[in-house]
Amino acid sequence: MAPSIAARLAALDIVIPRAQPPRVAKIKGASRIGNILYISGQIPQWEGELRYVGKIGREFTIEEGRAAARLSALNVLAQASAALDGNLDRIRQIARVAGYVNCLPDVTEIGAVINGASELFLEIFGERGAHARIAVGAMSMPLGVAVEIEAVMEVE
Repeated sequence: MAPSIAARLAALDIVIPRAQPPRVAKIKGASRIGNILYISGQIPQWEGELRYVGKIGREFTIEEGRAAARLSALNVLAQASAALDGNLDRIRQIARVAGYVNCLPDVTEIGAVINGASELFLEIFGERGAHARIAVGAMSMPLGVAVEIEAVMEVE
């Protein structure tokens, strides 16, 4: 039997923050329909404190963007955990990830930025973390953050 996700997180020294309520819209952080869990776009924040406010290519490098995507993905998992009664083992598959990058027009390494999220899901879930994905550059983002990540998951 594979180790639990909680054990995997501990072994990787990864801490999932607490799920935060949406800041700017009257939406849910997660919505479940049957065995599909939709996670609303999550921004790079830690326990409610915004991080990575600015544009990739101006305030932040591609590597810093990857870190912002990773932090946003941790917040995706925080929302999933809240929706699944704290049990991330109930995630059967990360099915799809959408990543949005606040960047200058000449930045073309959008996929490299969103890899920060994709690699986190693979690191934690192994093959269950492999997913379809879209990565899009944007002129502006909510609250001026550098990255936003959303996900669709199959759950038990």
